[in-house]
Formats: sequence, structure tokens, C-alpha cells
Amino acid sequence: MNPTDKQPLSEPRLSRRKFNQASVALASGAILGTSAATTALSTRDAQASVFPVSRTNQVKFCLNTSTIHGEVIPIVEQIAIAQKAGYNAMEPWLRDIDKYTSQGGTLSDLRKRIADAGLTIESSIAFANWIVDDESARNKGLEQARKEMDIVTSIGGVRIAAPPAGATDGPPLNLDRAAERYHALLEVGKSAGCVPQLEVWGFSKNLSKLSEVLYVAAAAQHPDACVLPDIYHLYKGGSEFFDLSLLSGKRIHVFHMNDYPDIPRDKINDADRVYPGDGIAPVSKILKMVMDSGFDGVLSLELFNRTYWQQDPNLVASKGLEHMKRALAAI
Repeated sequence: MNPTDKQPLSEPRLSRRKFNQASVALASGAILGTSAATTALSTRDAQASVFPVSRTNQVKFCLNTSTIHGEVIPIVEQIAIAQKAGYNAMEPWLRDIDKYTSQGGTLSDLRKRIADAGLTIESSIAFANWIVDDESARNKGLEQARKEMDIVTSIGGVRIAAPPAGATDGPPLNLDRAAERYHALLEVGKSAGCVPQLEVWGFSKNLSKLSEVLYVAAAAQHPDACVLPDIYHLYKGGSEFFDLSLLSGKRIHVFHMNDYPDIPRDKINDADRVYPGDGIAPVSKILKMVMDSGFDGVLSLELFNRTYWQQDPNLVASKGLEHMKRALAAI
């Protein structure tokens, strides 16, 4: 596909390899699911007449804290921002939790703050090198992942992103070896009570396409295997959005929400992400596709827009939630 194409949702072009990989994914075992009720907050009550209740109550709305430049905003303030805007959940970065504890905060206090705000931790962001070829580095990556998962569960979290960190450059990974490594990571998650979600990274030389992620998740042969799609990364890596129809919605616990302007794939980067509906991605059609396939999980707003970072984070969080709900209402 030409980099400037806008990826229609009809008449998909499937190669034999992509079809075979996706078929393996469809034939794999059942995956853990999430179907949580939304928390009633006054902000959402006020919006009830604007957005269809049947749709907004079918999912949780989550704030990935990169959207409000969490790196410079203390996590205690992140919690307050997410609560005020009316989100159900947060997706924090481990670096921000580490900063909080290094300054004297405790995980038990942080967990209480999150619960008192009526929020849950549906996912979290970290970058352990669990997938790399080097065995020594991979073992260290698994140990790092174990420690990070323990932190996540200590604040009430249940999932962590599992991107191909450490393998974004260099030679292509053998997908069967990658599947074995994902299985090992899933076993770590099983013992920790935290599910690692195999994440698509469109800029990476490995796991940049949904077809690759589907294959690795299925070939891992583990009941907890799941995937973490992202609208921007699917475009960046050259996946067809239609390929999401090959995936049961129950295999997706969290879906990263964003949009992008009309910029070729080889030129676009994370900072170009915009609010859902403000770009060229068929966001509502994507949502309809995954929800029709059984998705009832978490929509997490993940942006890295420098212009947004210069604005009031409360405004950015509120506008992001409104855009997600509007996209959902358009189904």
C-alpha cells in the first residue's frame, strides 16, 4: 500500500502469509477477558444525555498518562486529573511510580489514592527486554518484568504492556522463538497476577504488524495470551485495519486510542498523534469492528502531542475523553 493511502475498511488485501498467521491466531485457545462495569462519576452523569448509555457503559475509558505529559506531572496529580475529567481508569508509566516511591511515597498509599478517586489500573507501561535474542539480557528482562508486575499489582493493577522493547532494530526475530519468549513472560505474569499484553509497535523492525503479533500470541500456546492494538501503530507499521476483524474482541483487554493527520507512514511519528476523530483514521469504524467481535474492555487514550503537553492537562484529559465518547457514539 502506498504510504499516503488512508486504509479503507473494505476490500482488504490479504497475503497468503498474513492469512495463514491470522488463521493460527483464530484457532488458538480461549483468552482471559475483561468485562468491568463503569464507575458512576458526576462528569459522566452530566454527559449521559449526549452519549448513548448502551455504548459508553459497554467499555471503560482510561487515561494513558503520556497524554498529559506524565513524565513532568507527579502521579498523584495524574490521579486527580483523571478523576476530575471523568475517566474510569488510568494507564500509568512505571517510571512515574518509581519517581513517586523514590521521593518517599509508598505503593500502599498510592493504591489507596487510586481507589479513593474511583479509578482502576487497567494497564501500565514498561519496557523490559523479554523478547531479545541474547539469553543473558532476556533473563534480566524477565526479572525486570517480574519486579514491574509486582509493583503494578501492589497498586491494584492487573495488566502491563509487553512491546518488543530491545528488539526494535537489528535482524528480524524468529517468530516461533518470539512466541516461546512470550510464553515465558506470560508464565511470569501468571505467578505475579498481572497479564502482559503483546503490543504492536509500528516503528519497530519486529512485531510492527498485527499479523506478526497475532502469530506470536497464538503460537505462545498460553491461555492468557492477548494483544494490545493501537490505531497509530497499526497505521505506522502498515497493517490493514480490516485485519482486526480476524481477531476476537475477547483477545483485546485494552485498545490504545488516538488518531493521526495525513502524513505518510515513513514520515509520521508519535508526536503527530491527535485526538480520536481529529485525524484521518476511520476511528468509529474501527471501534464498531472490534466491538462487534466481542470487545467490552478498555479504551485507553495514548497521545504524545507536544502541543497538547503545553496546554492545561485538565483540558487535554477532558477533551480526549469527549473525543473517545463521540467516536463511540458515531457507531
